[in-house]
Amino acid sequence: MSVAVIGRGLIGSAAARHLARAGQDVVLIGPDEPEEKTRHPGVFASHYDEGRITRGLDPAPFWSRVSRASIARYAEIEAASGIRFYTERGVVMAGPEGSAPMDRIGEVAVRDGVPHDRLDDAGLAARFGYFRFDAGTCAFHQTQQAGFISPRRLVAAQGVAAERAGARILRATVEAVEEDGQGVRIRSSAGDIRVDRVLIAAGGYTNTLLSVPLPLTVMARTVALFEVDEGEAARFASMPPLIYLHAHGDGPYLLPPIRYPDGRHYLKMGGDPVDRVLGSGAEISDWFRSGGDPEVAAGLEAQLRERMPDLTIRCMSHMACVTTFTPEDEARIEMVSARIGVATAGCGRGAKCSDELGRLGAVLIADDVPEGAPAMA
Repeated sequence: MSVAVIGRGLIGSAAARHLARAGQDVVLIGPDEPEEKTRHPGVFASHYDEGRITRGLDPAPFWSRVSRASIARYAEIEAASGIRFYTERGVVMAGPEGSAPMDRIGEVAVRDGVPHDRLDDAGLAARFGYFRFDAGTCAFHQTQQAGFISPRRLVAAQGVAAERAGARILRATVEAVEEDGQGVRIRSSAGDIRVDRVLIAAGGYTNTLLSVPLPLTVMARTVALFEVDEGEAARFASMPPLIYLHAHGDGPYLLPPIRYPDGRHYLKMGGDPVDRVLGSGAEISDWFRSGGDPEVAAGLEAQLRERMPDLTIRCMSHMACVTTFTPEDEARIEMVSARIGVATAGCGRGAKCSDELGRLGAVLIADDVPEGAPAMA
């Protein structure tokens, strides 16, 4: 059976690897990262970055499960591709003592046996003296099988491993997907392709390729990058990523100093205070070209200076990305017709668990799904 995976991002590249390893005839379709984002006329992806938090701790059992399954395969992917993308550094998830999100994290950690230490005010101050927290903060410190990944390098690793397993990569932009009785015709910037089945893993652009849109909500996101010198990078060389959850569940996240392709070290912080919904594919592309919201970036800088008052920052920059959500706050992995399936919606957590989401998409598109059976992952 011939299968096309549309989307060379985190989920799509993973799906292609799993399909190729299973012996399917696979073509992975999507453009390369644009060299100049502000003038790029086409589609974008959110993996153009060097730091994403990875962890098994999560208030939601679904995301804990798929994350742990993916983390368990990181070494396999690195070995199959020769590309290193994972740094084990642990992770700290903090929030108000007794709040619902923190209670749920504790329940999931105990139930699933996620290795962790529970810290109170005194424990946080003793272990992470460079962070400042309000009184009454508690935290879960996952010390193993957690840290951060380079999403850009993970996508590259999945692509190399997929090709070595027999997949083909077509560096092109898909313009339309048309199903008929004999298969699926894909119109792309590199010409037309015919395959038996298609898995669409196009992130925020997924609905632009479907005749009937799915209930997906694409949110604009701004992340701030804080450059530090070599001395500061060395001083915080053991710093774990930090996620702070307010009582209502949302909150900022912070990654330690990471060396980016320009050779400089940056801490990365995200956490938009207001959700901004993006509609059409053109709106999504315009947002990527904009580089993000400078007011959000300024607010993130204020939070970082409050959280780490002793940190010396050389300069701040910001960039745009998007997150795709579903009403049920779980990934959308389902057949939308007899020959077309989707694997999308990381809901802000998709990078770390993308290999498992891709595997679920590969299983879905390679197997028949009985009529009426639930296809949701």
